[in-house]
Amino acid sequence: MYEFYKAARAVLKPVFLLLYRPRIYGRENIPANGAAVIAGNHKHAFDPLMIDVSTPRVVRTLAKKALHDGPFGGFFRSAGTIPVDLHSRRNPAALEAALAALKSGELVNVSPEAKRNYTNELVLPFKFGAAVMAERTGALLVPYAITGEYKILAKHRPKIVYGKPFRALGDAEQTNKLLYEKIAELLKQSMPAEEFAKKHYTPYEDINHEKTS
Repeated sequence: MYEFYKAARAVLKPVFLLLYRPRIYGRENIPANGAAVIAGNHKHAFDPLMIDVSTPRVVRTLAKKALHDGPFGGFFRSAGTIPVDLHSRRNPAALEAALAALKSGELVNVSPEAKRNYTNELVLPFKFGAAVMAERTGALLVPYAITGEYKILAKHRPKIVYGKPFRALGDAEQTNKLLYEKIAELLKQSMPAEEFAKKHYTPYEDINHEKTS
């Protein structure tokens, strides 16, 4: 299963590493086996590649449905991505697919902001998908933060930092809040010192919108 995904990664990984020289920290926090939801900010289309090269495991990334319906839909489907309709407030099919993957002991990658955020701050409402998945399956949650630029010979190379895994708290609201706080802290720690000192994150209560499931 996922033979195409593994073959494509074997080709793309060395190219990605050579061109962008990403810095990857805390990869040991991704479990070597068993179910886990890895969740963080989303800056660029290459973010899933950054995550894929962080672990030898297959990563089931939630991706917008338009990619699956487009000319490269076959590629995304064969890579095991899970389609999400960004125009719908609820995505029961995507949630069920993610839950099934976790119950099978797989890794699922989620962007709680649900779309790209080009800043180094969490400024978009935090969706509840990652928290609900962890609550319903008992899967570990692994927060991550991505900073830097995907440019050849960029001064600020792309960087990803994985935080310590943690368990859901038994309440999706509280789990989502804790996930937000951990990702926000990783983002601040990942910034240059002069930028770090200027950042003041919006409290979770102010940024979060209505819960979805």
